[in-house]
Amino acid sequence: MIADQINHAREVNPKVRRFPFSSPMESLASQARPAAVLWLAGFFQAARLHRVVSFCASSRALSIRIAQCFLLNGLIFLGSLLTLTSVVIPTLLWILPERCNQTAGHLCEHRAAVSIYSFLRSGLVEIFYVFWFYPLYVFSFILSTIWYNDIAKHALDVVKSKSLVLTQSLDAHNITETKEQPEGFDRVALGIGEQVYSILLLTIFFVEVSVIGYIPYFGKAMNFLLLSLMYAYYCFEYKWNFFAVSLHERLDFFESNWAFFAGFGAPCVLPIFFFSPLISYGFLAILYPLFVLTAAGTQAEQVIDALKPAHEGKLQRIPVFFVAKRLTTKVLQLFPVAQKEQ
Repeated sequence: MIADQINHAREVNPKVRRFPFSSPMESLASQARPAAVLWLAGFFQAARLHRVVSFCASSRALSIRIAQCFLLNGLIFLGSLLTLTSVVIPTLLWILPERCNQTAGHLCEHRAAVSIYSFLRSGLVEIFYVFWFYPLYVFSFILSTIWYNDIAKHALDVVKSKSLVLTQSLDAHNITETKEQPEGFDRVALGIGEQVYSILLLTIFFVEVSVIGYIPYFGKAMNFLLLSLMYAYYCFEYKWNFFAVSLHERLDFFESNWAFFAGFGAPCVLPIFFFSPLISYGFLAILYPLFVLTAAGTQAEQVIDALKPAHEGKLQRIPVFFVAKRLTTKVLQLFPVAQKEQ
């Protein structure tokens, strides 16, 4: 209505400027195409697992670490879960049946035995978890974290040795023209500060994602999207650290191309929504290093630039880490050193 009045006024008086009016639906539709194109591009980049074979063929140390991850998280951890569900629990049900039948007719006469058997079964399974699964989970988490760093380092050494500098997520032109980095102690202090800030930021973001998952109706969908973004950031962070990309540049590039990274992280997150927490952890622990390798070989900047003519639009930046940044700043302000620096 207002737009029609302004345009009518322009017809009467040509000096009146015609203002472009777009409804929220039109704005959303204009973002749907670039978001979908970039999401699919990220998904297919993550699915290029043949890069894993190429990296492993180029580095024996990398192959050993990948094999160790499969052995610990696949054979031992998931194998233990499979043994529990397919061997241990059926055996306990055979020894301590849960209902009276032809093989356990005495239970029909002694109803109290059913309760006792149920208590014994639950107790033995809990013992199995407490003395095997939970310690194995902690051991696997700590050791896998160390191995992931080794895997990323070996993969990026391969990238560097082959002079594939353009595989940086921010292209070589942008990196080489950034501001000069401080030297000596100032550079070390800056690096430590960025690492502390990054760890705190991602920890708060993880808590935020977990809380959002409990929101009714759309909580699961938002949880999937944000988890995809979080795991994609984890995968690319190794490369950004290796090539000394500043934290500001990382976050700016990530939030400006959020759809690409949401697609990249989606395959890694899928097991969480189909399996129990322990089983999903086992699959994630196996899949995650593979996506770290695909991230090491992904030329994200070039892929995104090449797709601009395809989606014919500019993706609106979304401040994914806005809340986490605010809370991180609030936490850091609690420390006297942070207050003094600010």
